[in-house]
Amino acid sequence: MSGNAFRVVFLDADTFGDLSLERFTLRWDSAVYGLSNPYQVAERIEGSQAVVVNKVRLPGPLLRSSAAANLKLIVVAATGTDNVDLETARSCGIAVCNVPGYATQSVAQFAVALILELACHVGSYSSLTRSGGWEESPMYTRLDFSIPELCGKRLGIVGYGRIGKTVAAMGRSFGMEILVSDRPTSSGAVPPGRVAFRELLASADIVTLHCPLVAETQNLIDGRALALMKPAAFLVNTARGGLVDEEALVEALRSGRLGGAALDVLSVEPPPKNHPILLAARELDNLLVTPHCAWSAREARERLLNEVEENIQAFTEGRGINRVD
Repeated sequence: MSGNAFRVVFLDADTFGDLSLERFTLRWDSAVYGLSNPYQVAERIEGSQAVVVNKVRLPGPLLRSSAAANLKLIVVAATGTDNVDLETARSCGIAVCNVPGYATQSVAQFAVALILELACHVGSYSSLTRSGGWEESPMYTRLDFSIPELCGKRLGIVGYGRIGKTVAAMGRSFGMEILVSDRPTSSGAVPPGRVAFRELLASADIVTLHCPLVAETQNLIDGRALALMKPAAFLVNTARGGLVDEEALVEALRSGRLGGAALDVLSVEPPPKNHPILLAARELDNLLVTPHCAWSAREARERLLNEVEENIQAFTEGRGINRVD
């Protein structure tokens, strides 16, 4: 199973940005689609041995259908695999692999950038200057936004994989005290070096999320969790939107029960115009929203494609790498 006889279909290649896919089209019989809506997927994967997806969903009924009869491999061009029905893939004999760790540095530095923006208000001060606010000041400076020092603050990390560990190292460089959460759903003894999830929420000045979205972590940060946090605390989410009860978060920000929040991910992406977070972000100064771009440093996208290629090559050679099924 090698060479051009192996057909590979990319269903959302536009998510790789301006990077070339020529390496794939030269090595394998490849069909490249920039984007695919749910009604196009079955037709596009029919007859293919491998499919590469980033966020396109591959549900169970599709994987059991005749359109997927020849499908042997799904490569998720991401770390999270919640868009693929893994149980059905396994029962159908379809291998599934992902690309872990490719965006560790990119996501970690973006999470820290969001923390810095919440604390330092660089964007707000820049906008004030652009609008003529500095020259109108009666003194040499403007003090419109309060800036706390991060040194000595407690940074609570929920999800201590590669990204969480990298954020912790960055936080230490600012002189922050690092709190690492035990698994939020754990009911056993808290391991050494960790703190209970609820204790972390109550103690941290900043909580940053880096855990996967599974059934147990859906709405992990809900109204009860937010009520445990300090009134001046910040919440940062660069993991998955479903980790946060978005309406509860908006309520906490509006009522002053939370100091601020920065989200790079939402429960629906792209969000509808009336999404509660988007509506709130247009009026709340303490809510920052970015369009799921923490992962997207060019170096990270290059690593992503390199590993996608390696995953496909390994499969055609009978080797299994990065298997999640």
